[in-house]
Amino acid sequence: MNTKLKIEPLNLAVEGLTEGEEPLVEARKIQYSRMAERLLDHVEFGTTDWAPDTMKVASSEYTDTSQWHTEMDNIFKSLPILVGVSQEIAKPGDFKTIEILGVPLLITRQKDGTAKVLMNVCTHRGMTLTSELSGNQRMFSCPYHGWTFKSDGSLRAVADAPKFGDVCPGERDLVTFPCHEEGGLIFAVLNPKTDIDIRAYLGLMMDDVAAKGMDKWSYVGHRVIRGPNWKVAYDGYLEGYHFKAAHPETIEPRTFSNVMEYDAHGPHMFVGFASKDIMKLRSHDSGELWQQETNGYDFIRLFFPNVSIFIAPEITQVAQMIPGPGPLQNTTVLHFLHPDPPESDEDLSARNDMADWLRDVVQDEDYGLGLKIQQGLETGLMQDVIFGRNERGNQYFHRWVKWYSDGDTSAPQPEL
Repeated sequence: MNTKLKIEPLNLAVEGLTEGEEPLVEARKIQYSRMAERLLDHVEFGTTDWAPDTMKVASSEYTDTSQWHTEMDNIFKSLPILVGVSQEIAKPGDFKTIEILGVPLLITRQKDGTAKVLMNVCTHRGMTLTSELSGNQRMFSCPYHGWTFKSDGSLRAVADAPKFGDVCPGERDLVTFPCHEEGGLIFAVLNPKTDIDIRAYLGLMMDDVAAKGMDKWSYVGHRVIRGPNWKVAYDGYLEGYHFKAAHPETIEPRTFSNVMEYDAHGPHMFVGFASKDIMKLRSHDSGELWQQETNGYDFIRLFFPNVSIFIAPEITQVAQMIPGPGPLQNTTVLHFLHPDPPESDEDLSARNDMADWLRDVVQDEDYGLGLKIQQGLETGLMQDVIFGRNERGNQYFHRWVKWYSDGDTSAPQPEL
């Protein structure tokens, strides 16, 4: 496992900073405006953000069991992954449980407002500590022998302790995983002994997401869907080449097909898409285009390896992808948020309707097609898949998958 891997945040070019403005804030403005201006050019001149050449990936990369286990060890069990959304455990004492790659997690909100990510396993004999999906409690009692634990993971009491024998303080506390909470997102590493710097890994992408203030947004709820191999699924978030054919009545009427602009911070990516009304922005000063996100163009923000964030005027979708239980499946939790609390029951109903609509688009159109792709790849009769020059983000993603899977941290990191 790459337990010692640290990713330093990349530096954005910030020429022409406004005097007195905080550099990272100004850098984001420059990035947004630059990407929006390029999307305008792409629509006007019939172009997109091109890679130098096409790229082939062996079909077995999507189906081979040993390859999948390598990816799980070197990526999903070694790097920070999204384990929850802050609003799921909003108040002290709130908790949620989730299983990721066979690791049962208990995520709790502490008195001081921080989150902890614990293993949902009693340290006496390995029993699942709680089978509840969520709730609010400050103590957890093992259903097998009655050992009790505080919500911070510390052992409170051994049942019938005089007969059991001595247990040193701290020796049998719940396993605790390194975690970082910011911008309404909770990340953890499924290796309690890792020394990875989670915040450095999240880098400038987290700077951008945290600036949105999603930790203060209203939680609409979540939907759970199931789909194909994690890379088949992730590929679909990275390009709009499929919009016209795959989403003719849902996405394509609003958004241009096969018009993309990319930017990256380490392995994390921005993908820009042009709305059908983007040309109205030609009258705006190019340096002010950063203010028009969701009004002519949209961004998908992706934290490698399991997060996709889509901010729309109606609702925001945070997709949390969980591979498994084998190489041919994934479970995706779609979290939905809104900047403001609902003003009425009708408003809340409309938001839930929008969440259901987005769930149906991803489940029926994206993952529905992804499962058919999976079926084609499983035949073993296709030697490889090919990504076009227009699928630049997919190429970049697969180079990072290979970089982490190879485990050679001395090798040069991929470049967009």
